[in-house]
Amino acid sequence: MRAVVSLKGKIDIVELQKPPIEANHVLIETCYSAISSGTELLLKNRMTEHPISLGYSAMGIVQEIGEGITHVSIGQRVACYGAPYVRHAEILAVPRHLVVPLPDECNSQEAAFVGLGAIAIHALRQADLRFGESVVVVGLGILGQIASQIAEASGYRLIGFDLLEERCAKLSEACTAIVYSHEQDVRSAIDSISQQQGADAVIICANGANAGIIDQALGWIRDKGKIVIVGDVKMDFDRELMFAKEAQVLISRAGGPGRYDSSYESKGNDYPISYVRWTEGRNMAEFIRLLAEKRISIEMLISHKMTLSSMTEAYELLHESPQDVLGVLVDYGKQQENEPRMTILETIQG
Repeated sequence: MRAVVSLKGKIDIVELQKPPIEANHVLIETCYSAISSGTELLLKNRMTEHPISLGYSAMGIVQEIGEGITHVSIGQRVACYGAPYVRHAEILAVPRHLVVPLPDECNSQEAAFVGLGAIAIHALRQADLRFGESVVVVGLGILGQIASQIAEASGYRLIGFDLLEERCAKLSEACTAIVYSHEQDVRSAIDSISQQQGADAVIICANGANAGIIDQALGWIRDKGKIVIVGDVKMDFDRELMFAKEAQVLISRAGGPGRYDSSYESKGNDYPISYVRWTEGRNMAEFIRLLAEKRISIEMLISHKMTLSSMTEAYELLHESPQDVLGVLVDYGKQQENEPRMTILETIQG
């Protein structure tokens, strides 16, 4: 099978052995995978002597099921998430809790973004918002766009902020949110919707954001408000600003409880719902529900579609023209009903 790796900063397509099926695992033939631009560019640029697998979010068809698997069956469409099990590869062996069945109403291409969806949902859960409260999403790349759509679907009062006008315009198409590309406009909007009390939370999805972004967010939130860090942000901030509001600065770790826990992921041991309401797998399932019920739309965020062999061009585009790229979908040539097969790198217009 073919898979995408990075070696000394260069993209390569390598031939690997088909992974074996194990207990509590599902063998999946990949139809689509989604590129997470921030994470994958960071990994790609690592100058290591060993190949680094890229990707962590995909959709495909179940080929085989291991002992203990009961929630999916052979031939069923599923979404899957989580490196090192999920990557840009033709065949994936994925543990049970990282595989979610797709209802008929769910679009296969949109489902490939399940990993980013789970990450966005967990970030919002970390903010611990209640219906009607306000949140500012900073950084409107693919992850920020998804988080913003989910925030609005949840009934939160949403303000979006990105320096790129193109990304602000895209969120305005999807939501009724207030969206700005200038910091002073964000401050005015917060004052307007909060009676000058400040936003309840700020979620920072921007990678490589300037060192002052956390201090800026501390100025935007209300007393005892929260700042949730999702992107790769330098953790420098003014303690006095934090102390004055008794604010919380939180890290959001990927898709939720269970991530990086081998007992949960590899061995298939679940957390009791009475103690851990929203695990990594349950967040994935909730994202799929939102897609199936048309509460959110990922299709409008897919700016480029490509084949596995055109991945080098994809990462070059992400690096050189981020303003032109949002959601990037990789098509493995396993055509789904009512979904056109892509044979070359394609830019989606509009």
